[in-house]
Amino acid sequence: MIRYDEPVIRPPSEADSLILQATIGCSHNRCAFCVTYQDKRFRARPTEALYQEIDWAGRALPDVRKVFLGDGDALALSTRRLLDILVRLKSRLPGLRRVAAYASPGNFKNKSQEELKALKRAGLTLLYVGLESGDDDILARIDKGATADEMAVLCARPQQAGIKLFVTVVLGLGGPRLSDQHAINTANLLNRIRPRFASALTLMLMPRDPSYAAAFGDPAWRLLTPTECLTECKLLISNITANGVIFYANHASNYVPIRGTLQKDKSKMLSTIEAAIQDPNRRMPEYFRSL
Repeated sequence: MIRYDEPVIRPPSEADSLILQATIGCSHNRCAFCVTYQDKRFRARPTEALYQEIDWAGRALPDVRKVFLGDGDALALSTRRLLDILVRLKSRLPGLRRVAAYASPGNFKNKSQEELKALKRAGLTLLYVGLESGDDDILARIDKGATADEMAVLCARPQQAGIKLFVTVVLGLGGPRLSDQHAINTANLLNRIRPRFASALTLMLMPRDPSYAAAFGDPAWRLLTPTECLTECKLLISNITANGVIFYANHASNYVPIRGTLQKDKSKMLSTIEAAIQDPNRRMPEYFRSL
């Protein structure tokens, strides 16, 4: 059977995937808004324990088609170790069609182009990358560990190897004062990266020490109102010019669910947001929103 080191986080689109923790925690684990892995020390799972779970899945769940490798950035593992895991998965799960994982831009620094191509050939087809913002001021304040320019360069590498990217950004990180620059510069970064998929979540804070406002370095910082969040999302989408990006804002944290392909569905998406700005009854009630 499979044993999990809680909490286990996976993207919404991996709801029907077999989740295997190749690593525990996040190798960066310093983002000022995130408490997901604050109580976990980053480490690789023991090889034998992981292989036993893969072997069990091969016997008990032979029809598995999708696997998601956790925790926060399984791509931090060495290429050799990842290749061994992918080979094991393929040998035990004959119906496997996709393997995905979280990754951070910093993970790509330690992987050559040939290594990324080898991982793609072995079955790693999709990586989820948290950009959070495209604004360097905000990225520095949240301690992301990379600038927008660095993330644009690094995110090109897996795409050149044939691995699809699903990038996420977080609405509301800059508060009201930095809202416009957050939206516009994030759109600019998405235009440079041109990922296959992009998703916007809305900032929801859990108790932490120091608080997000203190960590952000702005005592006047506050959460955006629903109208401000929707306006920021509208500005973000309005400034995305990349074509063919499948864009989601249907996470449970968002005030209105949207999904579409840019640029084809852009007008419809913007109209949906504007309707929710004008009519609060079209918004997700607070008691339905969650991380």
